[in-house]
Amino acid sequence: MNGKSAGDSQLRASIASVRESGTALEVRSTFESGDVQRMVDEAIGESVDRLLIGGGDGSVNEVADALLQHPREQRPPLGIVPLGTANDFAAACGIPTQLDAALELACHGSAIAIDALTANDRIVANVATAGFGAQVTAQTPSELKAFLGGGAYTLMGIIKALNFKPYQGKIVTADEEIQGSAIVAAVCNGRQAGGGQPLAPDALLTDGLMDVLLILAFPPTEIDTVIKEAMSPTLDGRYVRRFRTHFLEVHSDDGMPCNLDGEPYEADAIRFDVVAKALDVVLPPDCPCI
Repeated sequence: MNGKSAGDSQLRASIASVRESGTALEVRSTFESGDVQRMVDEAIGESVDRLLIGGGDGSVNEVADALLQHPREQRPPLGIVPLGTANDFAAACGIPTQLDAALELACHGSAIAIDALTANDRIVANVATAGFGAQVTAQTPSELKAFLGGGAYTLMGIIKALNFKPYQGKIVTADEEIQGSAIVAAVCNGRQAGGGQPLAPDALLTDGLMDVLLILAFPPTEIDTVIKEAMSPTLDGRYVRRFRTHFLEVHSDDGMPCNLDGEPYEADAIRFDVVAKALDVVLPPDCPCI
């Protein structure tokens, strides 16, 4: 678990309840960078039956990255206990927010093979955003994020930033090349980010594809059109583009700030690929994302 949660009395009580029911549950809490990779390596070395991660989207990203360093057949099923601020991946999947229910599912629920994304040499379990949205997220203090929730980086706030200078470059997929100016791009394995912002409300974790949302540069006179397109989740419009692909390349003339599952990243060129059925993740039987 994320070390910040180690002293939570309710969490400790829930863990004690799981143990009393007969489940052998060992706890490890992170303290510094690299702990998650080390703990995953140790767990796999001990042939654990199941691995649980307690934390937010950043913690899910870390454990996914650590697991993908091992051969597919060695990766244990992964249960998720949402302990972060936003928990967008878990929320979209319908994982319970109540601790006892989340632990029960994580320990005893069924696992299903889901996709992950790679961004150059990095892993994306949920959503990568690039451009203005990532810049806002990276520059928003954590205290303000916690206070404002999703309002710290809403899609509508991005759209209304008419004075923002768009990023110049191109986006390449298997089917087309989009050349020009973009305000924001979201490359989605999961459905939402930013504390509940639905960026790809129909995305599936098991289809071998990534869902892409692009907001292209637009003149101020077209703001009504952009808002209309943005509020229509299935519309592939003139300024708000939506499509699915198995790979995506983003090339920026001057470098583009990115956000990979909540962690800042910047590069002039990023190649996104799907790693199909990369991880066995414990999900509710009525999970809408599979």
